[in-house]
Amino acid sequence: MRSRYGWPVTSFAPDSIVLNRKLPLWYQVSQSLRASILGRSPQDPLRLPTEEQLAEHYGVSVLTMRQALKELEDEGLISRHRRRGTFIEPDARRGAPVRLLGSVDAIVAQQSGMVTTLLGHGTAPLPPEIAEYYPDLAEAATYHRLRGDEKTGEPTNHARNWVRPELAGRIDPEDLLRWPMTKVLRDVVGADIGRITDTVEARLADPETARLLAVPLLSPILHYTGVTYDADGRVLDVVVIHYRGDRFSFTVTLEA
Repeated sequence: MRSRYGWPVTSFAPDSIVLNRKLPLWYQVSQSLRASILGRSPQDPLRLPTEEQLAEHYGVSVLTMRQALKELEDEGLISRHRRRGTFIEPDARRGAPVRLLGSVDAIVAQQSGMVTTLLGHGTAPLPPEIAEYYPDLAEAATYHRLRGDEKTGEPTNHARNWVRPELAGRIDPEDLLRWPMTKVLRDVVGADIGRITDTVEARLADPETARLLAVPLLSPILHYTGVTYDADGRVLDVVVIHYRGDRFSFTVTLEA
């Protein structure tokens, strides 16, 4: 049985979707749509219903639906074309990164409780892997820190932040010895943080990381990239953190 939009009714199953008011509606809708896209049958059409039709289906506003679709577009699962509509990418069955929802306070708590040394700060050209987040900038303010265990002083990770220049003028480097950048941006600078996207992957320690973390060259490390956006979706800060693989693990708890 199919809906009036051409998709199988079971792809959306509106009667079985209960939106939790404690979580952003756009996030829940994007998760539901992602599951439908990745679980679709080969004969299902690639063209999605319109934003208005999807919003009606889920019982949310068009603005909420637009934000959910943007999340899927950023992941490369769909493409949107003016006057033509929204289409599923043909290779959308590829593995998608796990995306988890937490709070800014959870990020702050995770980054706190360590002894921090500021290794340097200033302005520098954007490397290619950072430049993609700042298409409007050629350089940004950088802050390089080394963190260690509060009791033993043993180095555990080193972090390099790339912050918008207009925000850097309001950052006191001394604050970064006490607090994570996320807290400084939110509580000291007054930035309106909308969301943070985290990516964690396994890598091998390069010479700089091996030296700073006191581990053998090519030791396993956790490579973390955190991108902080404001409420309008503009990138405020990009941080790359290298964690010692023998001191950190990645644990996720989900409530059913």
